[in-house]
Amino acid sequence: MALTGKAGEHGQQLLAALADFGPILALKLYRLARAVAPDVPIIPCLDHEAMLHEHVAPHAAAYVQEHSTGDLHEIVFIPSARRLEIDTVSTWDEHSPESRRRLVDLLRRRLPDYRVEIRGPSRWRGDRRVANACLAQVSLRDVLLSADTVSVRAGIERLQAVAGLMEKQSRVGSWGVRTATGPFLAAAGALTYLVLGEFRESLGDTTLMALRYGVIGVLGAAFLYYGLKAVQLTGMANRVWKRTAEYNLILAERKRIGR
Repeated sequence: MALTGKAGEHGQQLLAALADFGPILALKLYRLARAVAPDVPIIPCLDHEAMLHEHVAPHAAAYVQEHSTGDLHEIVFIPSARRLEIDTVSTWDEHSPESRRRLVDLLRRRLPDYRVEIRGPSRWRGDRRVANACLAQVSLRDVLLSADTVSVRAGIERLQAVAGLMEKQSRVGSWGVRTATGPFLAAAGALTYLVLGEFRESLGDTTLMALRYGVIGVLGAAFLYYGLKAVQLTGMANRVWKRTAEYNLILAERKRIGR
C-alpha cells in the first residue's frame, strides 16, 4: 500500500516535524510501500508481521534522536486511524519524560488532526522484563549509532542466547504443568474426600462440600497460574528474539547504505 492523497501529505508533514526535532535513524514499515524517505535503514515491522492475524492497520514507525539531548524515541504513524503513537518500550531507558513531552507537544502542534498516544509497558505481556533483558545485552542506541558493529553483533548474539533459554524454560514449565495437573488434582480430590469425610457429622454436608470444592479450586487455580506464566514466558522469549532479528536487520541496512 502506498501513501497517497491526504495520508501522503500527512506523512511528509510528519517527516518534516521529526526533522526539526532531530535526525531520523531508522524506519519500520508494515504494509506500506517505500516512498520518499530519508536515506536511513528501512526494515519491516516484525512485531506485526509475526502476529497470528493480519487485522492490523498499515503503519510506519521511525526511530528519531532529539537534537538537544540525544534522547531516542519511536513514533508510530497510523494514517487510516489518524493516530500517532510514541512507543516507550522499544526505547526503554533511552529518553527522559521531559524529552517525551517536548515530542508530544511538537506532534500535536504540527499534526493537529492526529491523536497522539503514549504506549507504555504492559504488565501482562511482561514488557518491562523484555526491555530490561534486551538493554542488559545491547542497547538500541548502539544498534543505531555505534561504529563498533563487531561489539554490537556480539551483544545481539548474547541476546539471542537469552531468548533461546527463555523459550526452553517456558517449555519446561508448560510441560510440567500439563504432566502434573491431572494426577495431582485427582490425588488431591481423593484425599480431601477421605480426610474431610471424617468430619461429616461435625461440619455438615453443605460445609463439607464447600471445603472439598474449595481445596480443589485453589489447587486448580495454582496450576492455572503457573501454566499462564509459562505461556507469558513463551511470548516474552518470542519478542526478545524478534528484537534481535530487528537489530540484525538494522545493522545490515547500515552496512548497505554505509552508515
